[in-house]
Order: sequence, then structure tokens, then C-alpha cells
Amino acid sequence: MLQRRVYVLRRYASTVQRIENKVRSQDVPKDATIFSMIQPTGRFHLGNYLGAARVWRDLCDIKQDGQRLLFGVADLHAITISKPQVEQFRQLRMEAIASILSCGIDPSKASVMHQSSIPQHSQLHWLLSTFANMGYLNRMTQWKAKSNIRDSDSDSASLGKVKLGLFSYPVLQAADILIYKSTHVPVGDDQSQHLELTRHLAEQFNNFYNTTVFPIPTTILAPTKKILSLTCTAKKMSKSDSNQDSVIYLNDEPETIGRKVRKAVTDSTTDRFHYDPVNRPGVSNLINIVSGVLRSPVEDIERDIQRFNNFQDLKSYVTEVIVEELREPRTLFKRYMSEPGYLEKVVGKGTEEAAAIAEKNIKEVMEVMGL
Repeated sequence: MLQRRVYVLRRYASTVQRIENKVRSQDVPKDATIFSMIQPTGRFHLGNYLGAARVWRDLCDIKQDGQRLLFGVADLHAITISKPQVEQFRQLRMEAIASILSCGIDPSKASVMHQSSIPQHSQLHWLLSTFANMGYLNRMTQWKAKSNIRDSDSDSASLGKVKLGLFSYPVLQAADILIYKSTHVPVGDDQSQHLELTRHLAEQFNNFYNTTVFPIPTTILAPTKKILSLTCTAKKMSKSDSNQDSVIYLNDEPETIGRKVRKAVTDSTTDRFHYDPVNRPGVSNLINIVSGVLRSPVEDIERDIQRFNNFQDLKSYVTEVIVEELREPRTLFKRYMSEPGYLEKVVGKGTEEAAAIAEKNIKEVMEVMGL
């Protein structure tokens, strides 16, 4: 085990530079405003970490003078499906902030806040909604997925059961981005459709008022592919999964991570391990996890794991990789959750910084509109 851990650490050290190069290769300018949010589902899981939070940390690490970084908790979006009990919701919001900081986001370099604390988000949402036509919103896929509506049902009576907040969710997401005049938005590939709507609304506004108030935001795609459930590869890893063995959390103990990985679905094939999402989705998900953690191409991971002769060895290796990656975030999460006063201080500072930008921009928007 010690030999494997040394291998993991050496492998990790040799790949740390790769994500920095990936972010830099997207030519983020020195005056960029970079914005992203995540819903307050509580403590982060591995998918949240690799798909969002670690990218935010990397952006903090390479931040240049003149850049603005704003990262937050999308608590207004969180109430579009269900509304948790008040105390539970407050706990989830606090856990989300603790998770953000535990992943290495530096509050001295980035403004960290709750979406609901900045009323200009909702204000711009209404103004932008006057430019968003129903036909465009009806083609958005996320509200259909979250309300279990098929494309064929879009014009049926089932559409009448969809809440307005869920239907207009993408417009609020556009307002989240544009209220800060964000130039770059790090997202996963499942959010690309929402970024297209954001760009569309920015262009509609600018063209109608013959102005350049809103920059057209550029996407920074997370380099890691979507992390799937450990027990059902037909869906992505999610905290809401009824089978909690399918989810690896930021604060899971090493023994818990090992148990969950050992239970991960694979297949009955005993020949060489290779990446084949169609025919070998379970193995491919494990390969993708290692690829994401080590910041190495899937092809490199495929070559590395040829030294393993069985699933037990493969899963032990995957466990070592995950445990080592989450060692520091796990420790920090426990520490931050024991310091609620510090979390409030971070959010207070971030809110003040973000609100100043949002207020300036909403005044400009309203002036352009004659309001």
C-alpha cells in the first residue's frame, strides 16, 4: 500500500501543472470577470469537486491583478423544485460555503456569497425576462428533466403543472452571470445550453438599446467529464440518490470511500481494463474519476491500470487516488463547520464586494432602459 501511495503522490505531483495550462490556454484576459455558482445541496460530492470547485481553486491560484473572481451558492435556484425545512436549508447553505472554502477557494482572491443576499440578481432577472420568449425557454432541457416531462409532453396538460420559477430558471441564471458583467463562466458541459441563452439575452439587450452594456460571456469548460453514480451509471453522481453508496462526499472518511468504491458497479469482463463508456460504463466511470483526480488523459490511465489483474486491485488503486485527493478538503471541511463565525465573516465580506458591483451595474442597465 505504501508503494502505491508513493506512486499516487508522484503521479499527482507530475500532473498539477496540467490544469493551470488548460485554464491559461483559454486565454483568460487580465481584466476578466469570472463568475460561477453551485446549488446548496450541502457538503460537496466528488462530482461537485471535480466539475466545479477545483476549477474555481485553480482560477484563484493563477489569478492575475485586475481579474475579478465571484463564486457563490445559488440558493434561489435551490427552491425551484422543493423547499427544505428552514433549519435544514440554513444548514445546507452553511455546508456549501464550508465546502467551497475546503476545496481551496481563497476568500482574499474571490468573493464568496449567497445568491439571495444580492437582490440585484432578482431585479435583473425580471428585466431580462422581458427579452426572453416562451419558445426559446420551452426548448430548454433542464426544466423538463427536473419536472419529469418528455419533449412530447411539452404542449400537453402536464406543462400546466410546471412552476414558473423552474421554467424561468435559465433567465435567472443569465441574470446571475450578467449582473456582474461576467466575461468568463466555468461550467460543466451540461450547462452549455444555459450559457447559450445568456449570450442570446445579452445580445438581444445590447442590440435593442444600441449599447454594449453586457459583455458576451465565454465558457470555461471543466476538464473533467461528468462523474457518474457508483451504483447506477445511467445517471450522474447526485446527493439526492436514494442509494448513498453511489456518492462519495468531500468529508467521507477513507474507510467509507473504500467501502463505496468496492461496491461500485463494474462488469463480468476479466480481460484488460479499458475505457468504453457504452460497453463497460462502470469501469469507464472509475477510469474517468482517476483521470479527473490526477488531471491525466484517459489514455494514460488506461496504460497505468494494465498492471492490475483483477477488480480488487483496480478498486484499491481508485480508492487510494480519491483518499489522497480529498485528504486536505476533508480536514478543512470539519474545521470550517466548527467555525460558523468565520463562515459568516467570509460571506459578509464577499456579499459586500459583490453587492457593490451588482448595484453599479443594475443602475447602468436601468438608466439605459429609461427606468
